[in-house]
Amino acid sequence: MSKSYEPEGNKLPNIVGTGTKFVGEIDTNGDLRVDGIIEGNIVSKGKIVLGSGGSINGTIKCVSAEISGSFEGKLEVSELLALKNTAYFKGEMKVNKLSIEPGAKFIGTCMMSDDRQPSKPAEQDKK
Repeated sequence: MSKSYEPEGNKLPNIVGTGTKFVGEIDTNGDLRVDGIIEGNIVSKGKIVLGSGGSINGTIKCVSAEISGSFEGKLEVSELLALKNTAYFKGEMKVNKLSIEPGAKFIGTCMMSDDRQPSKPAEQDKK
């Protein structure tokens, strides 16, 4: 008698393995690990991990991401983006929090923001 696998919160783990090339769009509620090649757009309600031998060329929108491989395109991360020491990032990023290890390559633009409203400076009395 076999038991079916049911992950917590219905979030299925997804893997694009070494030697695999995927062209198209991915929309997932779970985490995604990429050790192969993806050309296209990814939307994830979880974490995206790009392994050191993997590459992504396209647009990503996710909750968090860890990049060790090569990424070219546009990336939007609502929580934390970590660029590991073997990472190569070329493009635009919009993040809430950013961690860049020494050795990582970053070419492009970065916009950091969060949901909090910036505090307004107190007005000076004019006398």
